[in-house]
Amino acid sequence: MSKRKTYSGEIKQKVIEDIRNNNLSFSDAEKKYGIADSIISRWDRIYLEEGVDGLYKQRCGRKKGGSNQGYPKQLTKQVEEDLIAENQRLRMENEYLKKLNALVQAREKSAKETK
Repeated sequence: MSKRKTYSGEIKQKVIEDIRNNNLSFSDAEKKYGIADSIISRWDRIYLEEGVDGLYKQRCGRKKGGSNQGYPKQLTKQVEEDLIAENQRLRMENEYLKKLNALVQAREKSAKETK
C-alpha cells in the first residue's frame, strides 16, 4: 500500500487559480495536472469556504476529539432524578399491563370453558 501524495499549498493555489482564470472544469484540470478531480473539487470547496489560506493548512489524519469522546455528558442532579422516577413509573405501568393481560386471558379462558 503506497502513501498518499501530499500537495503543497502553492500547487493547490496554482491549480485553483488556473481553474478560476481559464474557466477549466475539474476534469480538464485533472488531465492537465494529473491530480484526481475529486481532490481538486475538495480544494475548490476549501478555497471558497476559507480562501487561499485554507489551501495551506495541513489536513491529515483524524480530527482531534475531546478526551471524553464517546462518553455521555454528565446529567444534572434534577434530570437524573426525573429519569429515575420516569423509569420506575414505566416499570410499574409495565407490570400493571402484564397483570391486566393475564386477568383478561384468564376470563376469556373461563368463559370458553363454561360454554
